[in-house]
Amino acid sequence: MRRWELAIALDPGRELPLFLQLAGAIADDIRNGRLKPGEALPGSRELAQRLGVNRNTIVAGYGELMAEGLVSTRVGGGTFITQPASPPPAAPAVAEQTPTYALMPPLPLPASGHAPAPGTLMMANGAPDVRLFPARELARAFRRAIERRGRMLLATPHPCGHIRLRSELAAMLIRTRGLQATPDNLMVTRSIEQGIDLVARTLIRPGDIVVIEAFGYPPAWSVLKLAGAQLLPIAVDSDGLDVDALEAVLLKQKIRAVFLTPHHQFPTTTVMSPARRARLATLALRHGFAIIEDDYDHEFHYEGKPILPIAAGTGRANVVYVGSLSNLLAPGVSTGFVVAPPSVFARLQSVRAASDARGDAAMECAIAELFEDGELLRHVRRMRRTYASRRDALAAALTRHLGSAVTFRVPEGGMGLWARADEGIDVARWSRDAEREGVLFFDARRYDFQQRTQPFLRLGFTYHDENELDEATRRMARALGQQMRKASLSVSSVAT
Repeated sequence: MRRWELAIALDPGRELPLFLQLAGAIADDIRNGRLKPGEALPGSRELAQRLGVNRNTIVAGYGELMAEGLVSTRVGGGTFITQPASPPPAAPAVAEQTPTYALMPPLPLPASGHAPAPGTLMMANGAPDVRLFPARELARAFRRAIERRGRMLLATPHPCGHIRLRSELAAMLIRTRGLQATPDNLMVTRSIEQGIDLVARTLIRPGDIVVIEAFGYPPAWSVLKLAGAQLLPIAVDSDGLDVDALEAVLLKQKIRAVFLTPHHQFPTTTVMSPARRARLATLALRHGFAIIEDDYDHEFHYEGKPILPIAAGTGRANVVYVGSLSNLLAPGVSTGFVVAPPSVFARLQSVRAASDARGDAAMECAIAELFEDGELLRHVRRMRRTYASRRDALAAALTRHLGSAVTFRVPEGGMGLWARADEGIDVARWSRDAEREGVLFFDARRYDFQQRTQPFLRLGFTYHDENELDEATRRMARALGQQMRKASLSVSSVAT
C-alpha cells in the first residue's frame, strides 16, 4: 500500500518533456530509497489530476520507468516498484563524520551496557512494578483534562508547571512532610534528574565543591559535574552521612553544597537520624552552604512514622528539596518537583524558563486530576502495602536460600535492600554468574564514588511479586553455589 503522496514538481518551461521529468523524479526516489520495492504508485488518473497534466503524460512516464525495469504492472492491480536501478549511495566513512573540534568524554551511562536476556528477573536498583500502574485511571484523567481545558493547556504552558498540579503537590508536601510549600515556590519538572540539574545550575559555579555521599546515585553525580562541581565524597554509616567528617572538612575548606538522600539513603537504605539532620542544618546556616535534599521515595515507609525532611526543620532557608512521582506511578510517567526558598526560586525559575519554558501541561493536569479525585492517594496506599509484603518476602527468601552467605537489616522503607556478602564471596563475579542464571543485580562498585570492590550488593524488591522474588533468590543461590564449587576445586588442586 502507498503510505505517502509523491512529491513531484513538473516544469512546463523546461526543454525536457513532462513525461521524462516525471520518470526522472520517480527514478531518483527509487535510487535514494524513498520508494521501496513492492510499493504502489498512484493510478494514472489520480496522479494526472493531482499534477494538473494530461493522463497520457503519466502513462508515458510510467512506460519509461517500465522500460528501465524500475516498475512493473499487475493485471487490475496497478503499478509497483520493482528494484532500484543501483544501490543507494554508501554512508560516509566514520572518520568523515568526526568533528575537527575537541570534545569532552561522554558521561557514565546509568544502566548496564546491554539489554538483559528475556526472562531475566530484575533485582538491580529499585523500580515500581509497572503492572500495578493505574493506566485506566490516568487515561480517563488525561482525556478529561484535554476535553475540559484542551485549548488553554496546549497553548499556554507555564515554565514551573501547571498551577493545578503545583497546588496539589504543595498541599501534599505540607500535609505529609511539613514543608512550607506553596504553588509560588514549587516547580514541576520532567524528572528528578532535571530537577537536580536545574538546582545545580542555579546554585553551583564551575569549581565549587559539593559534598556527596560516598555510596550514592551516579546519575545525580553526573548532573552535578555538568554544572562544574568538584565532588567530595563523605562516608555513610548506620545513622546516615557522617556529619563529624563533614565538620572536619569545613575547618579546612569552603564548600558550596551538600547533596544527600537522608530518607532511605540510596543505595544503603539508611535513614539519617534526627540529630544528624539538625546538626547538618546548623552547619549549613553557620558556614553558608546549601543542602540539596533528594527525597525520591518518601512515601514508601513501612514501619513507624517517616522522619520529616531537613527542609521542614529550622535550617530550611538553606535547603532545596527535590522529589519525584515516578516511583509512585511508573518510570515512563516521570514527574519531579523542586521546592526552594523564594529568593532561590526566583533564580531557579529563570533558569527553567531559559532552558525549558514549556512543560507537559496535559500530563500535569491529568496527574492533578488523580490527586483531586483521591485516586493517587488510594494508589499510594495500595503500593505501600504491596511493597511492604514484597520486602518481607525477599528477606525471607534470602534467609531461606542463601543463609549466612549474606547479612542484612530489613529496611524501614524504600524500594531496595542493602546486604553484605560473607567473606570469601566475590560479589562482582557472583553478579556476572547470576545474570547467566537469569537474575540481574549489581555489586557495590556501581554505587561507590571511587568504584572500589566491596562486599555489598543492593537488591530491589518492588519490581517483582513474591513468587518472582523467591525464584530470583533461588537463581542467586544457584550462581553462588557454582562459584563456591569452583573455588573448592581450585583449593583442592593446589593442595594436591
